Amino acid sequence: MIDGKSFFLVGIGGSGMMPLAAILKGRGADVSGSDRGLDAGRVPAKFDYLRSLGIGLFPQDGSGVQAEQIVVASAAVEDSVADIVRATELGCRRMRRADLLAELFNAAKLPVAVGGTSGKSTVTGMIAWILHATGRDPTVMNGAVMTNFARADAAFASALVGRGDAFVSEVDESDGSIALYRPRIAVLNNVSLDHKSMDELRTLFGDFLRRAETAIVNIDNAEAAALAPAGAVTVAIDRDADLRATDIVERPFAAAFDLIADGGTHQVTLAVPGRHNVANALAALAAARAAGVPLPEAARVIAGFTGLKRRFERVGTANGVTVIDDFGHNPDKIAATLDTLHAFPGRLLILFQPHGYGPLKVMRAELAAMFRERLGAEDVLVLPDPVYQGGTVAREVTSADLVADIAGNARHIPDRAEAAAYLTGLARPDDRIIVMGARDDTLSLLAQSMLADLES
Repeated sequence: MIDGKSFFLVGIGGSGMMPLAAILKGRGADVSGSDRGLDAGRVPAKFDYLRSLGIGLFPQDGSGVQAEQIVVASAAVEDSVADIVRATELGCRRMRRADLLAELFNAAKLPVAVGGTSGKSTVTGMIAWILHATGRDPTVMNGAVMTNFARADAAFASALVGRGDAFVSEVDESDGSIALYRPRIAVLNNVSLDHKSMDELRTLFGDFLRRAETAIVNIDNAEAAALAPAGAVTVAIDRDADLRATDIVERPFAAAFDLIADGGTHQVTLAVPGRHNVANALAALAAARAAGVPLPEAARVIAGFTGLKRRFERVGTANGVTVIDDFGHNPDKIAATLDTLHAFPGRLLILFQPHGYGPLKVMRAELAAMFRERLGAEDVLVLPDPVYQGGTVAREVTSADLVADIAGNARHIPDRAEAAAYLTGLARPDDRIIVMGARDDTLSLLAQSMLADLES
């Protein structure tokens, strides 16, 4: 299908583009690309990884685009970008990233799609690990690095290229591309406000479930439960469902529970923390069972899942202060992380960088309400200005506006480095520093630098 074809990926360093590039290359295509992050010198290790796969990298100035290539870009890439201008001049075939991924996914014998506002990368990683550990050799497309598969020479392992029947992918509702996928197994974690209105999300996710042979729905989430089609496999915590978790034991960086399903009880241990990860595990176990893995086997091997980069990732501890790097950027994701941390003693020092002015405008009220409810009396929240990586954007709502809405222990420090220094200066033993945000790979570097500051 793609063997021997030549692709040029514009924005190849993006979280959705990198795994696609790896899959294309692994299936015999010639792959090259460009990225403004490469031009700016951001996260060079990521681009070194792409080069190690044999992928050619070029400046984003049109120089790398050739007439015979299929030029692939996400919906976020503007027509004015030099590579797109050059592709138009040469008459290159153009594809959206989502269209190409959906074409690959839909051609698989066993397409497994994971959707939802929150948790889809983790569930995708859990399913990937279960299928891999049980010898099913899946192909996997994930928006986050799966630590189980990361190595010194493959530090950005957000994809697997397997020979088995399964193609497991998280699918995105933010640009509507979830409508392109035709899964045999569809997982819906939850539905909450993020990039689109609730009415739009209900339509997208409801149609997604109805297209699948097997729909798996977390009915603890009322919005998801309302969309469950007849015959859906249900999962829940402490309520009646096809797979349910009881007797949950939370630990700072792990969890355990009893899985009740198929008339039996299975003890499950997780190397990732929080009740939200128990819910994620239920969804992954249900999907693995639908893909042919016996449930007792799946329940046993999920213990080996070690998590994802930037999903409650413990960067390290220095002088009694633990630094955590987290992808939390919408109200549900952030709330889940704060709830997990508040289950144990210690003050929270939070640096939250909003992932764009547009999303901040959409989620302003919900973010403010969540922080007012979830912040402890001694917790400290600092917001630098939102991430901005070029292009046109309306700055109608700012970090300062959100801080004013939250009040209390929230503070706006525009410069991110100064915001980080403020928190490390406050830190004392038993504190937890959490770096939160999305769409900015350099947040991980910031978390590492904060740990280094604590060590000095």
